[in-house]
Amino acid sequence: MREFLTISTLCMLSSGVSYAQSKDADDSLAMEKISVVGAATNLSIMTDEIEKYQGNDLADIFRYSPSISVGGSLGVAQKIYIRGLEDAYLNVTVDGAQQTSTLFHHIGRVTLDPDLLQQIDVQAGAGEATSGPGAIGGSIRFKTKNAQDLLPENAQFGGQIKANYFSNEGSRFSGSLYGKLSDTWGVLGYYSTVNRENMEDGDGNEIYGTAADQDMLFLKVSGEIADNHYLSLSVEQRDEEGEFSARPNWRVFEDDTLYASEAKRDTYVANYRFAHSDMVYLEATAYQTTSSFQGGSYNWLAEIDTYGFDLRNSSEIERHKFVYGIDYRHDEVTSGAAAGTRDNAEEGSVLGLYAQGYSDVTPALLLSYGVRYDDYDFQQRILLEDFSGTPATDTGASLEDSELSINLGLAYRIGEAWTLGLGYAEAARGKEIGDGFTIDGYLYDGADVPVVADDLKAETVQNIEASVEYHGNNLHTRFSVYHSSLDDVIFEGFEGNAVFNNIGTLDTEGVEFDLAYRWQSFDFFAGFSTANTELSPRSGLYSVDYERIDLNGYEFVGLGNTRGNTWVVGVDHSVSADLSMGVSVTKVDSVDIDTLHQAVDLGWTTQLYRLHKPSYVTADIYAKWQITQSLRVNFAVTNLFNEQYIDHSSVGDYSEVFAMVVGPYEAGRDIRLSASLSF
Repeated sequence: MREFLTISTLCMLSSGVSYAQSKDADDSLAMEKISVVGAATNLSIMTDEIEKYQGNDLADIFRYSPSISVGGSLGVAQKIYIRGLEDAYLNVTVDGAQQTSTLFHHIGRVTLDPDLLQQIDVQAGAGEATSGPGAIGGSIRFKTKNAQDLLPENAQFGGQIKANYFSNEGSRFSGSLYGKLSDTWGVLGYYSTVNRENMEDGDGNEIYGTAADQDMLFLKVSGEIADNHYLSLSVEQRDEEGEFSARPNWRVFEDDTLYASEAKRDTYVANYRFAHSDMVYLEATAYQTTSSFQGGSYNWLAEIDTYGFDLRNSSEIERHKFVYGIDYRHDEVTSGAAAGTRDNAEEGSVLGLYAQGYSDVTPALLLSYGVRYDDYDFQQRILLEDFSGTPATDTGASLEDSELSINLGLAYRIGEAWTLGLGYAEAARGKEIGDGFTIDGYLYDGADVPVVADDLKAETVQNIEASVEYHGNNLHTRFSVYHSSLDDVIFEGFEGNAVFNNIGTLDTEGVEFDLAYRWQSFDFFAGFSTANTELSPRSGLYSVDYERIDLNGYEFVGLGNTRGNTWVVGVDHSVSADLSMGVSVTKVDSVDIDTLHQAVDLGWTTQLYRLHKPSYVTADIYAKWQITQSLRVNFAVTNLFNEQYIDHSSVGDYSEVFAMVVGPYEAGRDIRLSASLSF
């Protein structure tokens, strides 16, 4: 069964309450672990769901969650949006390693191989104190596989070779080896290579600039170093090369110039766990990630280095559980001409202290409560010279900020089937390092303009949600409403007394509904999401005092995008223990918004532009057949009816005003076939 993918993989998590089993599964009196959070859209996506449709990129991973969308079409340009906010506002981790900052605002910042993923946990909106620093829009936790996940019972060694064919247009070959080094230690090695030609859209036209080659290498060693002591060490290296346009997230026209480009990411992660007692359950993560992007019309090279740690302990006292710890992250971005020296650099760090508590007040009333303190530090090192060879300025920007955030949630059970949930949560984010490709632009237009305003404030958000959920008799439904207010939004590019200023308040409100029903061997599911995200500009930001402005991915790149109401329906059918199939349909309603407010102020156009995002409907099908114990075949067709559309989470169509500013079309029908042989 899809196991209520969009609403209840962790049972009551979607209504603000999650239940986890006691570490001692044989203790029938063990209390249920609860987690009341300030977010209603919580879901877990397991590896089986990714494999069904032969996930090839981020869009495939989140294809069936109406509240999560991916825009950009091309893999290197894809960006994740939750409730209209871009992934820059999310705390994204891979095995606990934070994926931060932006190499180039025209490409994405999250790159993953779906074949490696064991589980994905999503929390939408500000939530628990344990979500990490800057989780203003929520968090996404990616967990990779290890040898123990893949080894058959009682096996010492195994492997898998896999071949994927994509009719639109590409292929993937991968191989993995995994085995036991001892009774408690295992090792996993994985390599994949993807070759993708230019895709075709729904009308059969070539989507230029989408060809690329990807290579992924992954190694993980994990096991017990002593009784109750667990250690995991992993290395992930990803490389993508292709000829991309100067702006990969815009449509590429046939006569546009393409530039040889390369994106790289290396991530090193160490995870440690010590299960001593109910009072001492230590978890520690240390990581380092280096990423780079080289290309563009100036053959620019931007590099980001991130390292950090998270150390936490869990203690259980009767019907209460407490999680408390410390985390730290340091980011550095450098950029400049690829053939020369790095011209400029920025550094940022954040130190966080947090505590989260969970209590069963009564058998019916469940509470969570938490607090988080974050201390931000931002520094800019200016090495850049202007065109005359003179240093552009003597000193760089410097900023420090600290913020306290709280959260409180409750869930109340009514009988065995109904649960009411209510949550309030805060989160904060200080100034972080900037876009690697454009930090040089801060200085060319005049050394007298500082990078950050002296009175720049940290971004803070308040998120409140309410939900009602029913679970029983093979039926699970959930209805939730939410409102989020993000104050003192930090943004670059507006006129003011600095490059970066606080530009106003982002208000997001929406409704979500999910349903899952099991009947015999059929699993039916449906989901609906509507989110409205608007900026209330600060006084004087524009020459006209606009009360509210809908976000769009062109003017507000890095902030968010407006999307029409999204509907998802489908059914899975287990024909037998070895054969399953399913179909899913997604509908996005049309939406119209006023845009180009700043362009009017700058004189680029004379009036606001009414951006129309047309509605579209896509359908996908899949079948999975376990032919033998060792041989499995997967068949899938995405965009079955060749729908021609621009995803609402991509840049819209501004061609009536600016001929080049048009988002890319999504791929048309893609017939996917894979065969995997295990040994």
